[in-house]
Amino acid sequence: MVPVGGVALAIMRVASRLSSAIRGDINAKDEPPTTVAKDSERNRRVLAKLKRLKQPYEVVPGLGNGHVETIFAAFFRSQPAVKYHRDLILCTTDGGCVALDWPVEANHENEEWKWDDLPDDAPVVVLFPGLTGGSGDSYVKHMVLSCRKNGMRAVVFNSRSTADSPVTTPQFYSASFTGDARDVVTHVHTKYPDSLLFAAGWSLGANILVRYLGEVGEDTPLRAAISLCNPFDLTLSDKNFQKGFNRVYDYKLGRTLSGMFKKHIHLFDGMEKQGFKPQIAANAYTIRDFDEAVTRVSFGFNSVDEYYEWSGSCHVIPKVRIPLLCVQAADDPIAPAHAIPYDEIRYNDNCILVVTPNGGHLGWISGETAPFGAPWTDSLCADFLNSMKQEMIHL
Repeated sequence: MVPVGGVALAIMRVASRLSSAIRGDINAKDEPPTTVAKDSERNRRVLAKLKRLKQPYEVVPGLGNGHVETIFAAFFRSQPAVKYHRDLILCTTDGGCVALDWPVEANHENEEWKWDDLPDDAPVVVLFPGLTGGSGDSYVKHMVLSCRKNGMRAVVFNSRSTADSPVTTPQFYSASFTGDARDVVTHVHTKYPDSLLFAAGWSLGANILVRYLGEVGEDTPLRAAISLCNPFDLTLSDKNFQKGFNRVYDYKLGRTLSGMFKKHIHLFDGMEKQGFKPQIAANAYTIRDFDEAVTRVSFGFNSVDEYYEWSGSCHVIPKVRIPLLCVQAADDPIAPAHAIPYDEIRYNDNCILVVTPNGGHLGWISGETAPFGAPWTDSLCADFLNSMKQEMIHL
C-alpha cells in the first residue's frame, strides 16, 4: 500500500511537469498582490492597515504554480489540534439540521489556547468552509487559531453532511441556497447579541456567503465579510474543471460528494419520480454528475447548466452593502482568474479585491510560516477584521 505522502509527491511531480510545460519555470518571481477598490475614504483607511499588501508575495522555491501549491497545502500543511463543542441547530426552511463547531481549546507549535477566557462581547467570526470542507480541515483550523490570537471567537458552519454533520431530510446544500446561512447567522447573533459579527468563506463557502450578502443587503447582523478563492461564476468554473489536470480535482471532489451521499441515500428512497437519481449520485465521478443527480433537483432547476448560470455570486456583487474583502490567486486552478468580476467589485465601494500572483486553491504558501504553516491570507484577514473593529468604533 502506497503511503498518502507518497501519492501526494507523485501527484505533485506530475502537476509540476505539466505546469512547467504550460506555464514555464515553477520557481516564479516574487510580485506584489494586485488591489482593486473604488476610491473612498474608508477604503483608503482600510488598505493602509493591510500590511501584507505592502510587501511582495514571496513564492517558496519549487511551489511556483497553482497545481503544486494546491496539492502541497492539501497534503502537507500543519494540522493544529483544535477541540470543538458541537451545536446542532434546526433550520426552519425544511426542518433540516446543520452543525456549528465552537472551538474550546487548541494546541499548536507548543502553544495552548482556550476560548473560555474571551469576553462575552468578543467579536465572532462565522466560517464557511469549501465544497466538501469542514471544521477538521487545516485551513479552517488555522483561521480558527488566527481569530483567537486576535481576540475573536470563530465558529465553523458545517454544511449538511460535511464534517459528519447530520442529514435529517432529503436535502443537502447548493452554491446558491442561503437558507441555512440565514439561520446560522441569526442563531449566532442571538447567542452573542453584544458582539460584532463577521464572516469568512472559502471556495463554495465563499460563493454561498457572497450570495447571502447580495440577497440581504443591509438587513444582516454581519458587519463585514471575507471571500477567499471564490469561484464567482459557476459556468466558467465548470468548464475549467473539464480541462487538463483540473480533471483530477473534479474527480476527487466528485468522489467525496458521492461518499457523503451514500451515508444518507436512504433518505432518497422512492424519490426517483421527483427527478432524483440516487444511484448516479452515489457513484458520481464528477461534481457535475452529482449536481445533475441531486443538487439541481433539490433546488428546483431544470438543468445543471441553469443551476450553474443562476448560482454564481458574481451576479450579486453590486447588491453587497457591507464591507467585503475578496482574495483570489491568479493561478487558482479551481476558481479561475478569468471568472473574477473585476468591474462589479471596482464599482461597489463596499468591496475590495486582492489578487495574489500565486497561491493556487486554498494554498497561499507564503510568508513567515511557509511552507507548512498558516496560509498567507490569515494575517491579511486578521488585519482586515481588526480594521473593521476600528471602523465600527468610529461609527
